[in-house]
Amino acid sequence: MGRSLDLADDTAGPRTAPPKQGRARKITRPIRAEAADPVDEDRRRGRGTISNRSARFEPVQRVADDDGWGTLETLEPFKTTVTEERPKTIITRNESPDLSFDRSINPYRGCEHGCVYCFARPTHAYMGLSSGLDFESRLFVKVGAAERLAAELAAPSYKARTIAIGTNTDPYQPIERTHEVMRSVLQVLARTNHPVGIVTKSVLVTRDIDLLAPMAAKGLVKVALSVTTLDAKLARTMEPRASTPGRRLEAIRRLSEAGIPVVVMTAPIIPSVNDAEIEAILEAARGLGAREAGFVMLRLPLEVRDLFREWLLQHFPDRLRHVMSLVQSFRDGKDNDSTWGQRMTGTGPYAAMIARRFEIACARLGFPKTRARLRTDLFVKPELAGAQLSLF
Repeated sequence: MGRSLDLADDTAGPRTAPPKQGRARKITRPIRAEAADPVDEDRRRGRGTISNRSARFEPVQRVADDDGWGTLETLEPFKTTVTEERPKTIITRNESPDLSFDRSINPYRGCEHGCVYCFARPTHAYMGLSSGLDFESRLFVKVGAAERLAAELAAPSYKARTIAIGTNTDPYQPIERTHEVMRSVLQVLARTNHPVGIVTKSVLVTRDIDLLAPMAAKGLVKVALSVTTLDAKLARTMEPRASTPGRRLEAIRRLSEAGIPVVVMTAPIIPSVNDAEIEAILEAARGLGAREAGFVMLRLPLEVRDLFREWLLQHFPDRLRHVMSLVQSFRDGKDNDSTWGQRMTGTGPYAAMIARRFEIACARLGFPKTRARLRTDLFVKPELAGAQLSLF
């Protein structure tokens, strides 16, 4: 059927067979157009979500309420704040059969791009913060990430396999321009000839062509550009602070011309919102040099399902019931289905139709069915200052 994110160099553990496509499931969750507790539009201007409900682990829920003295009008707009943290480890491991990689790095917590559908939003609850506006305005930068990475790569037991970056929050979000955590991590990976797969929505990735091009010449890197729509107005609504579609396509061209393998990701596919653009996106990216393609169906875990409904009610009230009905049709009658083997592609007739359209378009445009693998045999462990030298 369809292809999801695949940036790995080798197999990443056991895989499950794709689920059989059957009839649409019975919808079990009522589709209601519920009003949120919206934040005033002036306070959230340029942000993706419209509310900021308390984190799910908090003992109390805080709701802004006007006391009759007009106090809500004095609240300041949401501004981006950055908090430094020093992680004990930088490489995160996973055993998911849905993913082609078993390790990843996230230079930042939270993401200023503000993509309303981002499945990483619920992780902010572990910081005691909201998955809504807090996720896109209260960010955390991992100071010393490069040094921590070098130490972990130098461990005697470490075996090189592709590290994925950008699968949770975007490593090239706006604060990367000043903090340059991603660039410092890339410098370590380049120096050690370590394979890496990058996913981003930002043209800022082209800043690092000087590092990526030499790595690509050795078969050590792939860059996946997520292009959800070619409509700049829709992109502004869905992903307010990400690069415009035109600039993402320009990034594909520049990376390709530099010899860096580019994957175009139509992710996520949102029924009745951007699903009509699959073929157009693939054609545009292929014409600019993209070598591979993948897609992921919309996922709405935990708080994201309510944030997404609020967003639909705000921007597409006439489509809310239709969109959610289609979502539930490929999520086993629910807003979300996290079952391994089907959470990326969904099940049922609608999911099968999307997968077939994607497959036909890729065949017509000449995208290969198999993915090029990254090399692991060139890896050289970093030498740490003060480390004991080897006798052999």
